[in-house]
Amino acid sequence: MRRDDRDEPFDDLFREIERMMNDMMKGANVEFESSAGTVDTGFGTDTHVDVHDTDTEIRVVADLPGVEKDNIELECDGKTLTISARSDHREYDERVSLPRRVNEHTASATYNNGVLEVVFEPAEQSSGISLE
Repeated sequence: MRRDDRDEPFDDLFREIERMMNDMMKGANVEFESSAGTVDTGFGTDTHVDVHDTDTEIRVVADLPGVEKDNIELECDGKTLTISARSDHREYDERVSLPRRVNEHTASATYNNGVLEVVFEPAEQSSGISLE
């Protein structure tokens, strides 16, 4: 059999991997497509989120490529940070479990060159109650 030089040698393999990934991810609202098409897999595939916990702060750093600052919404309930963002091609929606309770009222956020950074102060520990 003669191979056409315009064919990619690994097309069949990649199509099979994509089919298996789609079967595995059914119900997860994720769609993998070949490199010929667009990949619209949302938050998490080309986005990286790091959480850093020190004695004085909890820092969340997330990559949000292609997103404008005005299209980012942040919410925190003290235990979970919700990051919602959208660009022309993607929507990101991520809930980040924080390693410990934070004071969400002290949060500060910056966004520069596609990198979101949110810093929280840890919540004060509750006081002990003495019995009299």
